[in-house]
Amino acid sequence: MGRRTTDKPTLGVGRVRGRRRVTMMDVAREARCSQSTVSFVLNDNTSVQISKGTRERVLTVARELGYEGIAVSGSKQPASDRPGTIAFIVDTLSASWEAVTALDGLQQAAAATGSIVLAAETQNNSDLEPRLIAAMTAQGVQAIVYGCTHTRAVRPPAALSTTDIPVFLLNCYTEDDAYPAVIPSEIAGGQRATQALIDAGHRRIATITGELYMEAANDRLTGYRRALATADIPYDPALVKDGDWSISAGFQAASDLLDGDSPPTAIFCQSDRMAIGCYEALKERGQDIPGDVSIVGYDDQDIARHLMPPLTTMILPQRAMGQWVIEQLANGRRERAALSNVTKLECELVERLSVAPPARR
Repeated sequence: MGRRTTDKPTLGVGRVRGRRRVTMMDVAREARCSQSTVSFVLNDNTSVQISKGTRERVLTVARELGYEGIAVSGSKQPASDRPGTIAFIVDTLSASWEAVTALDGLQQAAAATGSIVLAAETQNNSDLEPRLIAAMTAQGVQAIVYGCTHTRAVRPPAALSTTDIPVFLLNCYTEDDAYPAVIPSEIAGGQRATQALIDAGHRRIATITGELYMEAANDRLTGYRRALATADIPYDPALVKDGDWSISAGFQAASDLLDGDSPPTAIFCQSDRMAIGCYEALKERGQDIPGDVSIVGYDDQDIARHLMPPLTTMILPQRAMGQWVIEQLANGRRERAALSNVTKLECELVERLSVAPPARR
């Protein structure tokens, strides 16, 4: 079933292609202080003693970088204009960096408007969901964000359809477009990751997939195949290895690829964790990255920048999706009928040092 989509640039760290919004992490890096310090300064929180010099430096850097949402003493919105308290209900939170990152984006953007976020984890318990919704509604929340760790079509609890409170879906959607939803643009992400290797001159490009029952893995594989087709590179099933997002899966798949009759010169790993396993398999065989084999990952987890060499990867826009919700509320877009479509946020490429032209063989 076709869904209307709108594309929008996302957030990220590192050198990226295209436009992106400046984050607190960017400000912290340039101002040479912690992200917590930046958060206190930009939210005009005076409960912690921060020197005047540090405050001024953070504000100066934030303005120079174009950071949005700088709070100034005495200038915050009146209570009647604030989105208020926002409920974030998600299937898995404690063991999911994706959900934690989305929550972080939601909280950062909400704080800039004077709002707070209440988060609850359902652990996919269908009996717990309506109870949590009732509890959040009783707290007088101004909006409900219903989220999933893995991108997928959902059937939200009936309690959401009977409330007048604005409801947003994060990293999930309904087949009938019943609620405004935001998800990553995964097909374009897989295509862009593969295109980065094609642009470097590679033609024998492998990919290690995630679990293919998941929408994200299928979409990234579709993007991989589109990039090959666009470049007139024949699709070779022998260069596609199944994985499960884990380090061990990346190690095993990369080992199988390297032991093949015609090993690839480049590998698109559909998660940074699988890229770590791929690095280990290559190093075990004395292969140089990117001299012998180039690698592109996906997610832009913190570890990506600390690998040797630092990993070229795609940004999964979890934080941007959380901030997207607050933008809708801040713009006064609260009517369900006006927002009933799916917004896809771009997964941008972060170029580091794991990609180079193929060596002559």
